[in-house]
Amino acid sequence: MNHRLENKRALVTGGSSGIGAAIVKRLAREGAHVALTYVGNRDKAEETVKAAQAFGVKAVAIQANSADAAALVVAVERTVQELGGIDILVNNAGMLTIAAIDDFRLEDLDRTLAVNVRGVFVATQAALKHMRAGGRIINTGSCNAERMPFAGGSVYAMSKAALVGLVKGLARDLGPRGITINNIQPGPVDTDMNPATGDFAKVLVPFIALGRYGTGDEIASLVAYLASPEASYVTGASLSIDGGFTA
Repeated sequence: MNHRLENKRALVTGGSSGIGAAIVKRLAREGAHVALTYVGNRDKAEETVKAAQAFGVKAVAIQANSADAAALVVAVERTVQELGGIDILVNNAGMLTIAAIDDFRLEDLDRTLAVNVRGVFVATQAALKHMRAGGRIINTGSCNAERMPFAGGSVYAMSKAALVGLVKGLARDLGPRGITINNIQPGPVDTDMNPATGDFAKVLVPFIALGRYGTGDEIASLVAYLASPEASYVTGASLSIDGGFTA
């Protein structure tokens, strides 16, 4: 593996499991020191930390709920203290609530927006206080920003569509500072929460041109590219990695 990210310092929110853990391990594999946030499962977070450390880099787990703005700011500051700075921010933490619009609770709307939109803004704003030219900000959006093929997902789709506008605007703010910001937009990915063998997969697979779920490693490969010097001319983009879900 080419160490394209050697000695870079990264923070991955929601990095203890699933896509987030795959991102943490891929960044570590490419030489980056990595901090991750988690909400409740410390054992899982430490397992991911140990997997990252096996590549010879520093890695640390920080408990922080992305719905808590103050906790996110503290997580960024701890990342800077533990790793000596921050070059890469991956806003990966997210949540999904599916419900018909007539039954959708206001508290679920508020929490979805707090994690999926406000949390991204808060972590980005906090990281930018320490990020220099060459910095990278990468958000985990969703292909549902462009296509929501089933009922009950309107609020989730709205929250992920908001990131499209956010990166377009922030690309203008950050371009003169030499910092890029982009979204990745995964399609269905095989995780513990949404396994490729689950009942929900039977609904989604027919919409996927490749006829299968993606893997966390496949998603992490796009993150690693966007974090690398090779992607220095990519900013303000929302890049689908969805097996043709939105084709």
